[in-house]
Amino acid sequence: MANLLIIGAGGVGSVVAHKCAQAAKQTGVFEKITLAARTMSRCGNVAASVRARTGVTLETARVDADNVAELASLIRSSGAEIVCNVALPYQDLHVMDACLAAGAHYLDTANYEPPDAAKFEYKWQWAYADRFREAGLTALLGSGFDPGVTNVFAAWVMKHKLDEVHVLDIIDCNGGDHGKPFATNFNPEINIREVTARGRYWERGEWVETDPLAFSMDYDFPGGIGRKKCFLLYHEELESLVLHLKGLRRARFWMTFSENYLNHLKVLGNVGMTGIAPVRFQGQDIVPVQFLAALLPDPASLGPLTKGKTCIGNRMAGLKNGGKKCVHIYNVCDHEACYAEVGSQAISYTTGVPAMIGAKLVAEGLWRRPGVWNMEQYDPDPFMDALSVYGLPWQCADVE
Repeated sequence: MANLLIIGAGGVGSVVAHKCAQAAKQTGVFEKITLAARTMSRCGNVAASVRARTGVTLETARVDADNVAELASLIRSSGAEIVCNVALPYQDLHVMDACLAAGAHYLDTANYEPPDAAKFEYKWQWAYADRFREAGLTALLGSGFDPGVTNVFAAWVMKHKLDEVHVLDIIDCNGGDHGKPFATNFNPEINIREVTARGRYWERGEWVETDPLAFSMDYDFPGGIGRKKCFLLYHEELESLVLHLKGLRRARFWMTFSENYLNHLKVLGNVGMTGIAPVRFQGQDIVPVQFLAALLPDPASLGPLTKGKTCIGNRMAGLKNGGKKCVHIYNVCDHEACYAEVGSQAISYTTGVPAMIGAKLVAEGLWRRPGVWNMEQYDPDPFMDALSVYGLPWQCADVE
């Protein structure tokens, strides 16, 4: 049994809280769960929903995730042994510092991104490896879906299906519709920064850069979703997977977008609303994309509106017993089913469930190892088993 502190009470934080409460009730793995955020009303709303749906009572607290001393004090006062960070990626290093100061294990769902540059890399967090190792603490990076489950999918395929993987394509499809003219399914600022950044993929031992959304392909998705257009992006899990997958020659990440989404994004970009550099307006500095985010619907409000399914997975080609083999390993998740269970759409659900599983495995000691680690560096089997138990069943099929 472990005490858990969840930092962040947005859409993903709500799912993490609900699923941790489920796990606590079913297995007793979490003795106490505390939910903290900058806005107490958000914590209270999530705690009320968790209580109504599971009968589990959460502790709540207000915390500024940019304030290391305040974070460390909360970790100590709550008795948290594990901190699940689902705040903004800008705050990852502050939370890691607080965990080191207070002696708690750490996990997140997205790697650190500096506020003043649309660039995410693991180098800042990997630099903490010696400090966490010397403190005897575990830092588990990227325990969401992508990154997260996609990393574990890759490790599982390497353990059970392929001796070498030569080509990896991570393909993320949201086949859902919320009916809004323009909205993002997770934090608008992070989403827009990610999509408008230059693309990048790994080929023959080096990174190749592309213009944003310059390359696309059509893919026929399972689960009744059908054929969708996917665009090449850079995504953080590629950075660690190229280091850990034997024989890898090419690794790419693809995501689907509707024409409506892309047209809105193009217009907004043309008028400067997706920019991250501060602009002086009426005597104060504002960041255009942050102002835009304030105008867009809260992703947590899209739950009751969204219908359809997501399909996220890996297409991996390589060798097995000397012969060529290709597999597609994936999960299909239904937006309406997620909302019925935890009051959230599938984008938040597919991120929040893996965060709970990562925390559970750390609490149980199965994935506890001093240092800083990416998901594919652990035995994938217990994580894969838990996915099906806690709402993200997966399939692996041979493909041409």
